[in-house]
Amino acid sequence: MTALSKANQHLKYFGEQLVPMIGYCQPEILKLTDESVEIKIPLNKETKNHLHSMYFGALAVGADAAGGFLAISKSEQMGKKISLAFKAVKAEFLARPEADVVFVCNDGKLIDQMLAETIETGERVNQPVRITALCPSLNADKPMAEFELTLSVKAVGN
Repeated sequence: MTALSKANQHLKYFGEQLVPMIGYCQPEILKLTDESVEIKIPLNKETKNHLHSMYFGALAVGADAAGGFLAISKSEQMGKKISLAFKAVKAEFLARPEADVVFVCNDGKLIDQMLAETIETGERVNQPVRITALCPSLNADKPMAEFELTLSVKAVGN
């Protein structure tokens, strides 16, 4: 099984067992590296609004999944448990996403620094991470939305 397949299996479990709203939106990890993650949420009956574009709630789920999965994945690779939450959300909606949406977070290095700090100090660490929502099939690299989520992590039981 490839690393990407394992990551998708983990995301599916997380969505089914821990945060069912994530599972409801059927996210799929397209790319996972040390520095970035790309997660697709399909535009379908469950994620579409009355304007035939992606519903605001589904967009929020995609941003959450992209921002959070990178931190969870990295902490597990380190063999460390963390408490993870989002403390604040800023969003700018730039265009109607009328196709599958890919959520991109390139803040892997920042998340590495956050994890190192919380593991060293035992204190909660908060930093904004950026997520961009794209509709590659319609608009290539033109952002549909930009999110800034304040990621909050704390090492637990280490």
